[in-house]
Amino acid sequence: MPQSLKSIRELADDWLALDQNEPTRKQITELLAAGNVAELDRRLRTPIQFGTAGLRAKLEAGFSRMNELTVLQASQGLAVYVSEAVPDALARGIVIGHDHRHESDAFARLTACAFITRGFTVYFLDELVHTPLVPFAVVRLNAACGVMVTASHNPASANGYKVYWANGCQIVSPHDKGIAAQIENNYKPWVWDKTLVDHSGLVHRPLKEVADKYYAQLKTLAGSTRINPLMRFMYTPMHGVGLPYAYRAASLLGARPDVNMFVVSSQATPDPDFPTVDFPNPEEKGALKLVIAAAQELGISLVMANDPDADRFSAAVMGADGKWMQLTGNELGILFAYFLFHTIVRPLPPAERAKVAMLNSTASSQILRSLAETEGFYYEETLTGFKWLGNRAIELEAQGYNVIFAFEEAIGYMFPGIHDKDGIGAMLMFLKLLRWIEDTVSGTEMTRAQGIIIVLEQIYSKYGYFEDKNSYYVALDPRVTASIFRYIRTMNSSSPSSSDADSSEHLESTSLSVYKYPVSVGARKVTYWRDLTVGYDSSTLDHQPVLPVSKSSEMITFALDSTIRVTIRGSGTEPKLKVYIEAKSTVSREASRQIAEEVWDDLAKEWFRPSQTGLLSA
Repeated sequence: MPQSLKSIRELADDWLALDQNEPTRKQITELLAAGNVAELDRRLRTPIQFGTAGLRAKLEAGFSRMNELTVLQASQGLAVYVSEAVPDALARGIVIGHDHRHESDAFARLTACAFITRGFTVYFLDELVHTPLVPFAVVRLNAACGVMVTASHNPASANGYKVYWANGCQIVSPHDKGIAAQIENNYKPWVWDKTLVDHSGLVHRPLKEVADKYYAQLKTLAGSTRINPLMRFMYTPMHGVGLPYAYRAASLLGARPDVNMFVVSSQATPDPDFPTVDFPNPEEKGALKLVIAAAQELGISLVMANDPDADRFSAAVMGADGKWMQLTGNELGILFAYFLFHTIVRPLPPAERAKVAMLNSTASSQILRSLAETEGFYYEETLTGFKWLGNRAIELEAQGYNVIFAFEEAIGYMFPGIHDKDGIGAMLMFLKLLRWIEDTVSGTEMTRAQGIIIVLEQIYSKYGYFEDKNSYYVALDPRVTASIFRYIRTMNSSSPSSSDADSSEHLESTSLSVYKYPVSVGARKVTYWRDLTVGYDSSTLDHQPVLPVSKSSEMITFALDSTIRVTIRGSGTEPKLKVYIEAKSTVSREASRQIAEEVWDDLAKEWFRPSQTGLLSA
């Protein structure tokens, strides 16, 4: 019988028949005893969905949550799918790593348990590792797949399960659907022995070997660059696993602990409770408060941060006026791209330039496109997420391109050596960038912010003044997000709908050639429209998008007056409706910023209508 038709008692019995973990069994039995039907329904009715982001949810008992049973089920399904889909999968094996979050070690061991039982070689990274080390290891060890247990920058109550394919990239469709089907076919535990990883002959522990190769790759990126011996910066791993990796990476450029590199002591040690930050994401407002305060105490004008699993990177600088400027993901992205252009691409003849590629996601700044078109190297945009950036980079490399950089605005940066974002590699490259800026504009520590501002102005004055307004609304009920997109898609149809009917029904009954999208936002005209949920693009002859279409995820991109680009999408891992607005002017960044703010206000008033729809402002 489908779970949707079962009673709460039947769902609870199903859970208790499968779960062998006493703490989570106790949670369900206590909820049953208390008669808490609503909570049991939330936890048991809808199974956690395996997607291209793997799994991510709150740590609790229940089929919809992250716990030992759902991780074991996912691992069993993954093992079966990989054994059938990848040649020599059992001998090639799986790489398994984990961070410091609650239950991460247990989940990693259960993952290993499932694969050992299936006969796989298991490369178990048995200390805390940062996420980029797993995809790096998959490629270096020629493994069939990899799993990293982490919830990245999500709150302490969550954990996650990220899957990498044999090419070292996060999985994309159809693998997610194939894995999900095998999870359903293998939902009964084969074995439940977390100690199996300690005595099986199939298990190898190559952490030192893999880490040494990783640092060798970083050393290649560092080249002969050395930091200014007088440079000082404050770093935070944000209670995560990044510190030992950051120390060693910085040392490749000559940085020494407590001479050049200082660390916020209260955030230095891995702590799964993240006691000093509500939301351990360097992007979040106020997340860098402690590291900035610590820097000011020592008279340091530069801070750097990784998120807890160290795959993202952020930085802030203090100007001569004492004000701090946190660089946005797009600002860091274009600074990296401009630096790489000048140091790698610019010396090349035009024919060779054309075979150098840089990528970013569709929600990221279009200034990279402008840089590429002006300077003659290759550019592409992809869907949001490094699963798309990484896989497309591999495809381009197979075609003879040298992909030297990719980024997305959510402070994710990819450099040669790993086809995924890497916050440690980004930190190293930022230090290298700063040295280049010093040599180029003669900056010193107290004018480092001015040096960055000078370079940004050089970029914007030549390639266009692009400014973004990126934020989100919280949508605690997924139906709210669905209703927003339904409203947008039907507002210009003959029968606008705000009902609960799926807007795809309206679209499927209408040819895409006459798909009626909104004609304006405020006083600005819509000049381009792409809907990657239903598969429509106003700029192509057949109105079919070039980028992949996914009916399971909401994403619309459009242009206003040809100078403003907006992307609206539902988050795949958080209860958020994300909005990315970028305006371009020929006057100044302030003019662009004002336009972006105006568009944000118009969208809020005309489309999102928080007071009516229930969306909560960030």
